Amino acid sequence: MTRDLKALISQMTLEEKAGLCSGLDFWHTKGIERLGIPSVMMTDGPHGLRKQKTGADHVGLFDSVPATCFPSAAGLASSWNRELIGRVGSALGKECQAEEVAVLLGPGVNIKRSPLCGRNFEYFSEDPYLASEMAAAHIRGVQSEGVGTSLKHFAANNQEHRRMTSDSVVDERTLREIYLASFEGAVKQSQPWTVMSSYNKVNGTYASEHPVLLSEILREQWGFEGFVVSDWGAVNERVASLAAGLELEMPSSHGAGDSKIVAAVRSGELSEEQLDQAVERVLRVVFQAVDARQPDATYDAEAHHALAREVASECMVLLKNEDELLPLARDSRIAVIGEMAVKSRYQGGGSSHVKPTRLESIREELAAVAGSEAGLTYAQGYHIDSDHIDEGLVVDAKRAASEAEVAVIFAGLPDRYESEGFDRTHLRMPANQEALIAAIAAVQPRLVVVLSNGAPIEMPWLGQTKAVLEAYLGGQALGGAIADLLYGEANPSGKLAETFPIALEHNPSQLSFPGEGDTVRYTEGIFVGYRYYDAKRIAPLFPFGHGLSYTQFEYSDLQADRTELDDTDTVTVRVKVKNVGSRAGKEIVQLYVRDTESSVIRPAKELKGFAKLELQPGEEREAAFTLDKRAFAFYDAELADWRVESGTFELLCGASSQDIRLRLTLTVNSTTVLPKTYHRNSTIGDLLADPSAASLVAELMKSWPFPAMPDGEDDHGGMMQALANNMPLRALVSFSGGQLTNELLDGMLAEFNGR
Repeated sequence: MTRDLKALISQMTLEEKAGLCSGLDFWHTKGIERLGIPSVMMTDGPHGLRKQKTGADHVGLFDSVPATCFPSAAGLASSWNRELIGRVGSALGKECQAEEVAVLLGPGVNIKRSPLCGRNFEYFSEDPYLASEMAAAHIRGVQSEGVGTSLKHFAANNQEHRRMTSDSVVDERTLREIYLASFEGAVKQSQPWTVMSSYNKVNGTYASEHPVLLSEILREQWGFEGFVVSDWGAVNERVASLAAGLELEMPSSHGAGDSKIVAAVRSGELSEEQLDQAVERVLRVVFQAVDARQPDATYDAEAHHALAREVASECMVLLKNEDELLPLARDSRIAVIGEMAVKSRYQGGGSSHVKPTRLESIREELAAVAGSEAGLTYAQGYHIDSDHIDEGLVVDAKRAASEAEVAVIFAGLPDRYESEGFDRTHLRMPANQEALIAAIAAVQPRLVVVLSNGAPIEMPWLGQTKAVLEAYLGGQALGGAIADLLYGEANPSGKLAETFPIALEHNPSQLSFPGEGDTVRYTEGIFVGYRYYDAKRIAPLFPFGHGLSYTQFEYSDLQADRTELDDTDTVTVRVKVKNVGSRAGKEIVQLYVRDTESSVIRPAKELKGFAKLELQPGEEREAAFTLDKRAFAFYDAELADWRVESGTFELLCGASSQDIRLRLTLTVNSTTVLPKTYHRNSTIGDLLADPSAASLVAELMKSWPFPAMPDGEDDHGGMMQALANNMPLRALVSFSGGQLTNELLDGMLAEFNGR
């Protein structure tokens, strides 16, 4: 329905306009009944709808309606499957329609700077390209059902410690290449209806009142069309935030924010035109939701549960499978060990906690999939609510393991170890779980460990196990998904969206996380995740992109449709992948780009494309990737734009960041014209590197104070060349014996720069 929003706004009082810029209560926007403007609901749930029941607690954390609990973002990203993520989004949209929810708060696309961040389970990846692709697919799915999303938390919100007051101090290149890029790709591809500003400051200014972030970058540069909403309670100063580009304050300020806006307009501090623009942006989304409303909408809870099981099986990552212990035979005698087999950890803690429509038991699903031939025994092994080692439980577990053919231990991180609101202080599992694994390994070498956790852990016990399945937080259908994978009903196809370090100390942010006081300096710069491990040549426990299958894949025939291009062109890259094993499976093909020589510090490689191919035994298919300027560019802070340097780039195609199968070299020519201005402190080397400065170099070298540089590569020649390259032009005045004066040098520079 077409509406004249400006005409509608012209009928409002100043107080009504200001009121539309803050919430009615914890979850609803305000309406204006006399003008036919409705109130709509926004509510939590990147991986499942968390709609608070009427009359529940006023802070909105407990007693929500039942909804499908899908795997959290850490798992979803490990599927590397855009289409599957889109189907999850569509299911979430249907459930929102059934519950009359207009905007679902998510997805979270913040970068995993440190594995210690307590909310990492709710974020996709350490890599901005993968994170943006997953978020874009999620947004498209939800919004295809006429329900909005809220891309969060914008920006540089990478820890829970002091998250409401901390200041993320990040250089501009790092901010653009790593921490904003995940938002940028999602906004440009999928246009979320809203973007949520984060609690923290970014380089000294609260994100909620940051005009560069909210207006200049988000709207002017990226073309964002929706409205910006605060994280709940994130507004510092309401007038400053509205002026910066934050339209909606949530939750209700109970009139405090409204009165500040009214006073600011009346005093001239804030123009009424700015307020009108904010109101128009809010109304556009409100009516978009109203027009898309599906009366009497319902959804098929069983179909969504089946989808949750399918999704969970694609999210889980087979980290290790020595001697092909997995999949298990149905008639094997299996000892199921660990309280997590009966008290599963299937989602993270905090504002995204979903009340599932049903919850599968891992133990029961193992029995159901194995069938009547199953020989399953169970031993508790440890107490999930304590780190204390119960020797009696360990003895029972050892007995069960020794009498079985295979032992499967269910372990991981309990809720008390990771949640929204606090960060972890170490990467270890509870001591009783680690002790149990060692004890079982001593009596049963055929040992499988299944992990439920939202972020990486250290694995000092890894060498004592034959197989490890990372189940992440698998949602309400994790039991069936785990059973399907262990018994081979499904073939593992997930790959890690983050690096698992051997030790916490190896993490690039370790020396500056979580900061001092309220200051958090991102000292590692662009070297986040695998970029750092590559640069430092530190072997991770499991690399980014790693994941095993019950079949094998071969790569061949990596080709590009051109070997040379300008940075304004695109290039299509193709590779063939063949399933050479005996089972159907899915392979995630990853394409990385490396600049072979650069004037700036760059990572050894960066992910710029991926595809997930489903292949039957013996089947071969082709994956295709289209690369544009951004695949080869870095952010030039001085130019305030993305820039490619002319030269050769290597394309690396493989099964993980450390398992590169094929390579191809391209030449890319830059079309960027850089300003050529030289000054007294420019070096001779600066000029020598610039062909256009040849005439100036020739003229200045007449004043070169030393004997002609000798030919050859001897030590003396190398020293003289280095001396010349690093000498500022002003030094020639001192060394020239009067041949070059300051006046002559300044005149030559002025003439050259003024060409």
